[in-house]
Amino acid sequence: MDSFDKKILEALQQNNRLSSLELGQKIGLSATACQRRLKKLRQSGVISKEVAVLDPVAFNNYVTVIVEVVMKQGGVESIESFKQRMLAQPHVQQCYYMAGNIDFILVITAPNMQAYEQLTQKLFLCDQNIQKFHSNIVMDKVKAGLNIPV
Repeated sequence: MDSFDKKILEALQQNNRLSSLELGQKIGLSATACQRRLKKLRQSGVISKEVAVLDPVAFNNYVTVIVEVVMKQGGVESIESFKQRMLAQPHVQQCYYMAGNIDFILVITAPNMQAYEQLTQKLFLCDQNIQKFHSNIVMDKVKAGLNIPV
């Protein structure tokens, strides 16, 4: 990955709707060169996904909850099972397997607290391998992003 690839990635993390022409003008390459580089970055998996970021205000301010999960036992089978369950949950935006006192940290969104409470029953209270979970309610999103400085 050279400096042009890094410039492409930086620009796309800010606005992935740039045309190849706009991207080329921004970083100093032709549109064709940008297209070639983008194709390689996508095929190699450096660009793993291109998505639309939705504004929660448009959905009546969904509640966001940061959840800490501690498992009763940490065997490979139970950890993998939990990971697969979280991957299948649309309300689980992010799931991190941790080292330390907490096994998982989740970022969950729900339309309201009642819906979140129902999710806790489904995801945590019915799972006999979960020792405990702790919910932290987000009051204000100061910064949220997935940009990687390149």
